[in-house]
Amino acid sequence: MSQKSVGTLTLPWSTPSPKATKQVTFDHLLLIVTVTLALVGLVMVFSASAVVAGENKRFHDSWYFLKRQLAWLAFGLALLHVVSRIDYVWWKRLALPLLGLITVLLVLVLIPSVGVAVKGARRWLHLGPISIQPVEMVKLITVIYLAAYLAKKEDRIQSFRDGLMPAVAVVGLLSGLVLLEPDLGTIVVIGLVTAGMLFLGGARMSHLFRLVPVALVAMAVLIWLSPYRWKRLLAFLDPEQDPTGSGFQIHQSLLAFGSGGLFGVGLGEGKQKLFFLPEAHTDFVLALMGEELGLVGTGIIILLFAVFAIRGFQIAARAQMPFGRYLGMGITLLITAQAIINASVVTGLLPTKGLTLPFVSYGGSSLVMSLVGVGILLNISRDRQAGQEEMRQRSGRGGVRRQ
Repeated sequence: MSQKSVGTLTLPWSTPSPKATKQVTFDHLLLIVTVTLALVGLVMVFSASAVVAGENKRFHDSWYFLKRQLAWLAFGLALLHVVSRIDYVWWKRLALPLLGLITVLLVLVLIPSVGVAVKGARRWLHLGPISIQPVEMVKLITVIYLAAYLAKKEDRIQSFRDGLMPAVAVVGLLSGLVLLEPDLGTIVVIGLVTAGMLFLGGARMSHLFRLVPVALVAMAVLIWLSPYRWKRLLAFLDPEQDPTGSGFQIHQSLLAFGSGGLFGVGLGEGKQKLFFLPEAHTDFVLALMGEELGLVGTGIIILLFAVFAIRGFQIAARAQMPFGRYLGMGITLLITAQAIINASVVTGLLPTKGLTLPFVSYGGSSLVMSLVGVGILLNISRDRQAGQEEMRQRSGRGGVRRQ
């Protein structure tokens, strides 16, 4: 019997040949870009936090944040390796269980005796000696759910009631729980990624535009009813109006970029991290890079994210199955959108939102979930017999139907 294969997928009834059974390697460029960003992040986290951690009465250890970030990176890379070898079709089967799990975790965070509040936000859960942020898991799980939903209902997604609204309702429920923490920045990211995936999945532009006024009104109300969000908006509109108050952080961030010039003041030589720029090792690490590495250094980081985006979309476009395409596009959109928003915040193009720079900023939950997302992308790029089990099951029912 002659061999029948589709791309890199060998059909169950085919006779293997060297060409069909040859394992496709993963995308090395994507992995190199990811590891480079993570290693640069280690260096910048140490540069930004060494003095602060050493002087802090709680830590008294200049290496405190570096050691924790290094441990999270090692754990994240191990997960990346494991996930990259799991057939991505499994994530389609786990979409609903993961959705239920993250809903429970988001509810647990809101319980005062369970969730941990830091700086007025209740976003953490303690698991023994470590803390996790379920909100970081929400982003990736939302992408997995939407990819599974679009693969299942891609022929009905152009229907507003039966195709678009069920997905929007589920994402809206998750967003509502996130908002109670509160975390408006994450909701913005989820909203943008959801809109992007629905558009790429074939939703009508007219239907998506119907949701825009609702989203804008909701955001305006949330800002109006929250004094600290209102102050952030005013600081964004005029940072010089209150440079020592609500505009202090963005003012110091712009000073850092201005001080760096073309080539920066030198690695480790920045001054803004010396108790001037708040969150220099987390949300505003790019500003410190601007000061110490200059326009050239930050430009290289932005270029790496651009390469990541291009490569991610190329991987998604080559996926053998619709679910793989949607999943690849969603993960790429997620990481790229968050990077763009973070860069826009630290340069004063958007109001302060409290979002990390993927792979680079300090934060274990963010780093690990980003690396898991890359692991899934690497598996899609390998497409190592992807969906073979599902295709085998369908072949027993009289043919292969791509899902």
